[in-house]
Amino acid sequence: MIRITFLGTSAAAPTVSRSLPAIALKREGVLTLFDCGEGTQRQMMRYGTGFDVSDVFFTHLHADHFLGIIGFVRTLAMAERAEPMNLYCPKGTARILEQAIRLGILDDRIFPIDIRELSGGDAVARDGYEVRAFEVQHKRPALGYALVEPQRPGRFDLERAKALGIPEGPLFGQLQKGSPVTLSDGRTIQPSEVVGPPRRGRRIVVSGDTIPCQTTVDASRGADLLIFSEECILKKTGLADAETAVRQMWSTYRPKVCGATMGVRGSMCFDGRDFVKCPAFKVEK
Repeated sequence: MIRITFLGTSAAAPTVSRSLPAIALKREGVLTLFDCGEGTQRQMMRYGTGFDVSDVFFTHLHADHFLGIIGFVRTLAMAERAEPMNLYCPKGTARILEQAIRLGILDDRIFPIDIRELSGGDAVARDGYEVRAFEVQHKRPALGYALVEPQRPGRFDLERAKALGIPEGPLFGQLQKGSPVTLSDGRTIQPSEVVGPPRRGRRIVVSGDTIPCQTTVDASRGADLLIFSEECILKKTGLADAETAVRQMWSTYRPKVCGATMGVRGSMCFDGRDFVKCPAFKVEK
């Protein structure tokens, strides 16, 4: 399962009920952050995401999207974290992160932090998926990100396996990996007898701050979920009312992104109010 928690959905300044931009994505137990605005670590405690973050992907380095990493890193250091952390940002902006990370540190007693710049088209490979960067349109260098999985094995039919007399344990794993197994009575069980057809990989897209643009359309093709912010739509349309802005944006942009030819299964255009009480969203297996 992929669980997405909207830790902050405000822009420029927090509100009473909304923190600054940060999205926590947990896939098969691996926690990743997209942006880390001021107050992110408190939101992580509030919603129980845990602190075991390996990768942080910054859409851009406006202050409201990255100031939270300063305190978060210090909290982890005080907890004597030893595991490295990877920070990714748009090309030409690493120096800002480097300065932020060192701010207020008087010695080198901190866990390893690797800062890497990305350009549109770059990909970060991880176990069972990759995060692909794509360029978006903003006031300074900015990226959107797509978490993309390859084709996945079919579902394991536990009841069918039990009916065939397969003992629970290592044989289950072998079948799930596509290898036939031989039982103690001499029968050979093929994976196709207990494993369903292959499943398409999931795709989650985070656009970051951007006006509607073709690169977002391309990256979102076939996505299970597209997440983008209403704030930039509001600025682009020049409308004072957020709901009117969203309706106007949908009338021109949604057919391109969420229409039948795009195949996007779900989309979220938010200003944060929908996620105050229940900020988590799940993409099932």
